[in-house]
Amino acid sequence: MERVKYEIGDQVRLKKPHPCGANRWEIYRTGIDFGLKCLGCGHRVMIPRPKFEKSVRERFPKQEAE
Repeated sequence: MERVKYEIGDQVRLKKPHPCGANRWEIYRTGIDFGLKCLGCGHRVMIPRPKFEKSVRERFPKQEAE
């Protein structure tokens, strides 16, 4: 299975939407943990890499997201 390369600035759609109703997140930190910013309300969260990779449903590269 090919491992997807996530970069800062990419946007992703996760399994479940954020409580504010938005379902798109922007990646602001990568590494052992991922930093995500909700594009609806601006809330920031940190998620461990394995949990993040399981919950991603769709990826929007930063060139395409703009």
